[in-house]
Amino acid sequence: MSGQGRFPRTVLFDLDGTLLDSAPDMLATVNRMRAQRDRPPVAMEELRPHVSKGARAMSAAAFPDADLAERQDMVPEFLSIYREELGRHGGPFDDIAALLDALEADGVTWGVVTNKPEYLASEVLRALDWQFRCKVLIGGDSLAERKPHPLPLLHAARTLGVDPADCVYVGDDERDIEAARAAGMPSVVALWGYRLGDDLPQDWGGDVMVEQPGELLDPARWPRRAVHG
Repeated sequence: MSGQGRFPRTVLFDLDGTLLDSAPDMLATVNRMRAQRDRPPVAMEELRPHVSKGARAMSAAAFPDADLAERQDMVPEFLSIYREELGRHGGPFDDIAALLDALEADGVTWGVVTNKPEYLASEVLRALDWQFRCKVLIGGDSLAERKPHPLPLLHAARTLGVDPADCVYVGDDERDIEAARAAGMPSVVALWGYRLGDDLPQDWGGDVMVEQPGELLDPARWPRRAVHG
C-alpha cells in the first residue's frame, strides 16, 4: 500500500478520555444515582475531571459526604446504571474516527487497554462497531493486575506478537504513562482527556504530549521506540 509504514506499527489506546468522550454517559449515571437519593444533579464540570479515575472516584465526586464504605457499596450500582447509559450520550472525541481510519490505511494494528471492566469495554466497542477493528482488548479485570502495573500492556503486546518497544500507548491518565514506562513502551499523553486541576502531565514522563487527536494524523508527532529503560 502506498505510504504504508509512516505510523508506528502497533498502537494501543486507553478508552475513556482517550478514544471515547464518555463523560456524558458517566454524568447521566451519577445523576440517576443522585435522583434516587432525592439529590439535585451535579454539573459536568464537577464530574469530568474524575472520569478517568474510575467508578469509585466518580462516586466520591458525586457524593462527597459519603464515607469510604458507602462509596465502595455504590460501585455495583454505578456499573449497573452505566451499562444502561453506555453510548447514549457520549461518543468518540473529534478526529478519533479519522485517526483510526488513517492508522488502518497505513497497515497499523491497534487495540485497547483500559481499566474499565472488560464486559463494559466490549459493549462500547460493539456500540461503536469497532469490535473487529480492535485487535486486542484488555480490561481492568482481564488479568491479575491493572494499570499502572505494566502487565496489561505487556500482555497486549504479547498477544499481538510484537515487542513492547515497538508499540505506542496513548492515554490521558498518569497511570497510563506509568504503565507504559514500566512496560518499556513509548507513550503519548492525550491532553484532551480528563484531568484533575492539580495533575501535572508534563511531569508524568511521557514521550510526547498532544493537545488534540487530530495532531496524531501527522506521523511526525508519534514517538518511535522506547527511550526509557
